[in-house]
Amino acid sequence: MKTEVATSLAGENKILRRVTNLQAQLAETYRYWQSRPVAERMEAIAQIVRDGYAAKGIDMDALPVNRTIVRVERTILKSR
Repeated sequence: MKTEVATSLAGENKILRRVTNLQAQLAETYRYWQSRPVAERMEAIAQIVRDGYAAKGIDMDALPVNRTIVRVERTILKSR
């Protein structure tokens, strides 16, 4: 794999790799995302969803909620 370093507009260093083995790329991608905190992974998923809706021209804020919200109170059992 050939590795080159490029600078993005924000000044961050990014590593670009030429892929010759798809399985190695998938394994590397999986390792990368597993190394990220859960909050960062969830934010990335939310961004992908927002970008997908935006690409279709759909305003996410205008979408109706399709789920019923139910609040269930729990009773706390006292230990003996």
